[in-house]
Amino acid sequence: MRLETLAVHAGSRIDPATGAVAPPLYLSTTFERAADGSYPRGYIYTRHSNPNREALEEAVAALEGGAAAMAFASGSAAVFAILQALAPGAHVVAPKELYHGLARLFREIATAWGLSFSFVDMTDPSAVALAIRPETRLIWVETPSNPMLRITDISRIAALAHQAGARCICDNTMATPILQRPLTLGADGVVHSATKYLGGHSDAMGGVVVLKEEDHFARRLREIQITGGAILSPFESWLILRGLRTLPYRMRVHSENAMRVASFLAQHPAVETVHYPGLPTHPGHVVAARQMDLFGGLVSFQVRGGREAAFRVAGQVRLFIRATSFGGPESLIEHRASVEGPGTATPDNLLRLAIGLEHPDDLIEDLDQALRAAVSDIRAP
Repeated sequence: MRLETLAVHAGSRIDPATGAVAPPLYLSTTFERAADGSYPRGYIYTRHSNPNREALEEAVAALEGGAAAMAFASGSAAVFAILQALAPGAHVVAPKELYHGLARLFREIATAWGLSFSFVDMTDPSAVALAIRPETRLIWVETPSNPMLRITDISRIAALAHQAGARCICDNTMATPILQRPLTLGADGVVHSATKYLGGHSDAMGGVVVLKEEDHFARRLREIQITGGAILSPFESWLILRGLRTLPYRMRVHSENAMRVASFLAQHPAVETVHYPGLPTHPGHVVAARQMDLFGGLVSFQVRGGREAAFRVAGQVRLFIRATSFGGPESLIEHRASVEGPGTATPDNLLRLAIGLEHPDDLIEDLDQALRAAVSDIRAP
């Protein structure tokens, strides 16, 4: 079954009570037991299981080609659970360029549990190989990376992980299973901030982990999900599953629009550098073209004139919204270094664009007028 069909039908069942085509919302926190003490309908308590959450987990697992899935209250909670499933003393290899929220989680919280981390250039397999230790149990991949959109060769890194007896888990939030399927490339698991493209409407927060096998690690992760309680609510599960139905078509437009915007920016005299893996000039383009079907909806670019110029551009836009996140229908612009705070390696003149579903010509016109106004302001005596 093709991805477009899976997105519409996975996790979907006609409601037996009413014949409703759209899934009902099951807000009940508890479920009736039979007279003999059993649970004939399969549900006990919503923290343990809920029809809406199960439907979403089934659907995302089907799209990723995995055997097990767990939905959490946020993408960060999903990653938190993966780290908690590791034994104390385990070593993790992670990319130097990592979503800043996860970098803080790894460095400031998880080390207190007895985990250790090595941060390397994940685009260089030799650097990854050198970082592996006997106690390495996980290699974390984020590709494309946030916000520089660097590309990691998933197959090569997964092979290194398996040679060392470790797992390879890939953050697939930016690409989604529509553009990239890490499990088919050798990864053992994927994680999503479902808040982004899976939900697709900027109105629901969640996270999902999908594993290739239903094994002891999957069972451990599910135990942490249920006992720890950082579960996705029924309503947010319902919203994200609704968004999933249109994911293939939205990702196509996000990607096509982003390619148009990136190509425009690459020719603009006020732009120093464009970071987008769809451009042939991008250093990871060859690998991205091999492991991705399209190149996604995020574009980063560096403005000539430094931090002041970048803020002027962000301040001049009329259509783009100055806000954090990505994956919704609206286009966003953000100065990443100021969001990430002290210690960031993100260039001070970099702006990240989350390209939405508007007409690309409108987005280009807005960026053009903002760039021209910003450069004019800077050059004025």
